[in-house]
Amino acid sequence: MVRIRVLVVDDHRIFAESLAAALAAEPDVDVSAAGSGSAALRSLERAAAEGRRYDVLLVDADLGGNLPGVRPAVPVQEGNEDGLVDGISLVAGVRTAQPGVRIVVLAEKDDPRRAALALQAGASGWVAKDCSLSRLLTVIRGVLREETHLPPALLTGVLRELTAARKHRTESERLVESLTPREREVLRCMVAGLGRKAVAERLFLSPHTVRTHMQNVLGKLGVHSTLAAVALARRAGVGPVDLARDVVERGGQLA
Repeated sequence: MVRIRVLVVDDHRIFAESLAAALAAEPDVDVSAAGSGSAALRSLERAAAEGRRYDVLLVDADLGGNLPGVRPAVPVQEGNEDGLVDGISLVAGVRTAQPGVRIVVLAEKDDPRRAALALQAGASGWVAKDCSLSRLLTVIRGVLREETHLPPALLTGVLRELTAARKHRTESERLVESLTPREREVLRCMVAGLGRKAVAERLFLSPHTVRTHMQNVLGKLGVHSTLAAVALARRAGVGPVDLARDVVERGGQLA
């Protein structure tokens, strides 16, 4: 019998333990519970190191916490490098680190916008927390067959959100294309969360020149803050500069 390894990630301890106990009664399911995103990441890393990867994550949509190793959607403030992220951000982080894991988001209420965000982040399903055990098992087995599961009542709203997101992405891409190559470099540094001084050191520019480039970037993108510029850049598919490569190229010293 092929066994399915499931990890329940929910900071409501009673719910997580109750759901894990119900799933454990199934003969082909091995289940564990994690009470936070950081605990879930540790469980995933430990399982991978031991050669027993999880197959499915059940993640609370309202999960919150500091998750080391998962980059939030916007730059974090100095002194909070771990970043405060929610369940959907955890989905994105896990899908990047372990793409073979299928993720189902558990939600207390139907929300087309958040369901669309979950799918964009890499989730394979969105299920109500109060659904029946048989329904949840159907979804778990379905996502392992590469199926995507959404409540029928959410389908129209999710499709509308995804269509709008695609339109916004197209507009964002057009705005990013208006930047000069140097301004795009500066934008990628902004996406990585670098401040003006760090950008200047990385690009071998003066802080004054970097300030001018940043102002030009904001103006051309039609936004008024770094956070808004980063959000637009991410919609356009602009990734951060490769800081790890910088460390290697500079002999282990990150500017």
